[in-house]
Amino acid sequence: MPASKHVFLMCPPEYFTVAYIINPWMHGNLRKIDNAVAKQQWRALYDTLTDHATVRLVLPQPGSPDMVFTANAGLVKGKHFIVSRFRYPERQYEEPYFADWFMDRGYDVSLMPRDVPFEGAGDALFDRGSPVLWMAHGHRSISAAREVLHDRLDVDVVTLKLVDQRFYHLDTCFCPLEGGYTLYYPTAFDDESRAVIEARVPAAKRIAIQEEDALAFACNAVNIDDTVVVNKASAAFVKALGAKGLQVLQTPLSEFMKAGGSAKCLTLRLNEP
Repeated sequence: MPASKHVFLMCPPEYFTVAYIINPWMHGNLRKIDNAVAKQQWRALYDTLTDHATVRLVLPQPGSPDMVFTANAGLVKGKHFIVSRFRYPERQYEEPYFADWFMDRGYDVSLMPRDVPFEGAGDALFDRGSPVLWMAHGHRSISAAREVLHDRLDVDVVTLKLVDQRFYHLDTCFCPLEGGYTLYYPTAFDDESRAVIEARVPAAKRIAIQEEDALAFACNAVNIDDTVVVNKASAAFVKALGAKGLQVLQTPLSEFMKAGGSAKCLTLRLNEP
């Protein structure tokens, strides 16, 4: 199978730092990023992904230290790109750079309404077993984004509510995997959302993880065929995924964890059908 079947967008961490606090992970980490280590960790992730996929790059911009987290740029489906509307002003500077990147490459680019915060593939993830888009609200994106996504992408959107501030984006606690499996941390969601997940995903396809792995952002994974790339994982996590025929690759991303991001946050999947 050719590596180019899968394509991801990444942004080098040239200006990456913790310059403000907009999530709980950033507390205590202001200006405490070792950028040299961050660059080494980012490069290791890049090299790991390029063994399995094509990686394209967007140029980092001064004044946008979180631009490295390309998952939040927007949502891709086919040649349509919906640009994020960031909740916090600190990240709104990124929006035009991502919009320009996609427009320059022939995508149909559209904007979310200004009064509808929506943070892209951080809060909206396509299922790998059924034609469903999972979308979270509660911390960053708002539930009204559901109607916009449904109308523009003609997709079944299932909403989930996040209730733990540590898991402020869907991709920090939920990861659809190839084969229709779903990796998730149940207590990040309210009771109703857990019930929705259980109703939509058969028990044999659900992989619920423990807090240890959740806090290491094991759900913030990049899944390429039968490979799952994470920051780090417990032996139990590796065994659980191995039982489903999935191989776990670990590549340390501790500097990015200080800003509340890991492997998935650092990538945006471009080959969404």
